[in-house]
Amino acid sequence: MNQTSAKDIYYAVSDSRMERGKGIYLYDSDGNGYIDCASGSFNLSLGYSHPAVVEAIKEQADQLIHARSGFQHPLINTLASRLVGLAPKSITSAHLKVTGGSTANEGAIRMAQRATGRRDIITLFRSHVGQTMTMASLSGNAFRKASVPFPSDTGTQVPDPYCYRCFYGQQRESCGLMCVDRIDDFIEFASSGSVAAILVEPISANGGNIVSPEGYFGKLRDLCDQHGIKLILDELQTGIGRTGHMFAAEYFGVEPDGMTLGKGLGGSGAQVAAILASDGLSGLPADDHSFTFGANIMSAAAAVATLDVIDDPAFLANVRRTGALIMERMESLKSDFSCIGDVRGVGLMIGVEIIDADGRENAKLTNHLADKAMEFGLIIRTSRNGLGNVLKFRPPLIITADEATLMCDRFEALMRAHGM
Repeated sequence: MNQTSAKDIYYAVSDSRMERGKGIYLYDSDGNGYIDCASGSFNLSLGYSHPAVVEAIKEQADQLIHARSGFQHPLINTLASRLVGLAPKSITSAHLKVTGGSTANEGAIRMAQRATGRRDIITLFRSHVGQTMTMASLSGNAFRKASVPFPSDTGTQVPDPYCYRCFYGQQRESCGLMCVDRIDDFIEFASSGSVAAILVEPISANGGNIVSPEGYFGKLRDLCDQHGIKLILDELQTGIGRTGHMFAAEYFGVEPDGMTLGKGLGGSGAQVAAILASDGLSGLPADDHSFTFGANIMSAAAAVATLDVIDDPAFLANVRRTGALIMERMESLKSDFSCIGDVRGVGLMIGVEIIDADGRENAKLTNHLADKAMEFGLIIRTSRNGLGNVLKFRPPLIITADEATLMCDRFEALMRAHGM
């Protein structure tokens, strides 16, 4: 293969040249293999080149890659039926004419706005709900909004359920879930008073792997019902087996009005996304949210193959087991490294919070560790696009116990060389 230059690429890229991937490993042009702790961009739920997904794509490519979404196709019908059947019982339909997480989230809030006749959307501090202009303006991060020339005036951000660094200075044992109770005040004083939906990640992914505490979603569901607000779960990163359950909604025991899916639904990198809706979100005209490459048939083939693999109790049980193994190893490192402040996660969605001697966020060391990780055969991503202090461990769901142990061994070696 010719070694072409990256000079014509608009955005910055690293000097590493990647050539192939297999399972949990990504290989560079020198033949070095790296355990991908980020599953690509958290979208390779079945790792690189999973044979079932590759075969499904090849087979469908020979027949029909794409057709206008106004027509039926057996794979599109099957994918919609499978998703509705796997989702919480509140979900009754699947909207597949979206191309990624940002457009799925934007479509879900448009459904809520139409259904309620209201305008405002509540999101959480630190949330990353997408990068279209509308979704960036609803971000829980100032740096996202800073790049939006005409920010939406429909968004209200409220404190997230970040128990390790509680916004209200409370302890979970006695707080009464103040982070939900005080949303009433934000509705009254910070919004326009016309709130259509609360859009929330069950686990704040890019925000720092913040796991909602027990009881949070039950109380949030009650608050939404009291105010006639739609509850939409952004399951772009938590969905499709990542928590050891098909959806995080199942793990947290919540019935949402809507859910958004993407990333891991494509298994080994197929571009596919979906909005799952309850009857209460019905009514959005097809032409109001429809994208050229949405409902792509070849991507649907990959998604159905992905569901065939993940929708297996034994597969999901292994996600929970390997996740528990990794959590135990990471917890054990806290006694050796004072810079590890917290370890949290569910299934194979784990975060390691890095702190300084005073317990403050240490983004500098976090990024240093991530930068050095490749020298130890690991690819690690950090929270808040490098501004945060959490190392994110989300390897492909196919990781075995032996591979998980090797990943942890490599991370321990990294910490012993560069940690504190």
